[in-house]
Amino acid sequence: MKKAKKVIIVIISIIAILLIAAAGWLHFSTYHPSSAAQKVAQTASQTNKVTVFKARHNKMTVIFYTGALVEPDSYSIWAKQVANAGYTVKVVHFPLNLAFFNVNAADKLAGKNKNYVVGGHSLGGAMASRYGHGSHNKYLRGIFLLGAYADEKGRLDKTNLDVLSITASHDKVLNWQKYQTNKKYLPKNTSYQTIKGGNHGNFGSYGQQKGDGHATISNANQQKQVASLLINWLNKVSK
Repeated sequence: MKKAKKVIIVIISIIAILLIAAAGWLHFSTYHPSSAAQKVAQTASQTNKVTVFKARHNKMTVIFYTGALVEPDSYSIWAKQVANAGYTVKVVHFPLNLAFFNVNAADKLAGKNKNYVVGGHSLGGAMASRYGHGSHNKYLRGIFLLGAYADEKGRLDKTNLDVLSITASHDKVLNWQKYQTNKKYLPKNTSYQTIKGGNHGNFGSYGQQKGDGHATISNANQQKQVASLLINWLNKVSK
């Protein structure tokens, strides 16, 4: 009996150590918003599930899925600019900052009988496309991808959704081979845009991402271009 108790104690201790190690890894691997992004985030309303940048006269809602291990406030700068143009932006908070834990998060944020689009950065973009693939909500108007691509489970080529794909020329995190190959999963009328001099991490504002290329334009510049490209696309989709 005593031996069994010792075994149980050892197992519990090992599990506890593994959990602590995992928590430590997540903490140090997570990308945190820049001071500029944090400042802008203070203008938004927040819950433990979503950060909302509310447009004064909302034309359409934008629901955003964050990149893997990137804190939501990291996307505040361009989100605020898009909201100022008349589109409420809702940045989803995911468990452990990983969008695959709640692919259908947009369902509860879209609002009843209101047009909306869903987009995401990196892993968040892949999950946004999967959401678009599986959604039957007639008010879903489009999907946008920032430094991301759709996979077979998120294929959108047989949908009527408008799709925007934005990449950055110095992005070294994006798997460019898969990006090119997986264009077959997007509609033929997909809008493809490239930010020259930009990189993967600057789709948000959280510093240099591991393995990424070095941008030759400022973060503020890329944020402005992301917002501008999104606004132009949203103006067409919302008509």
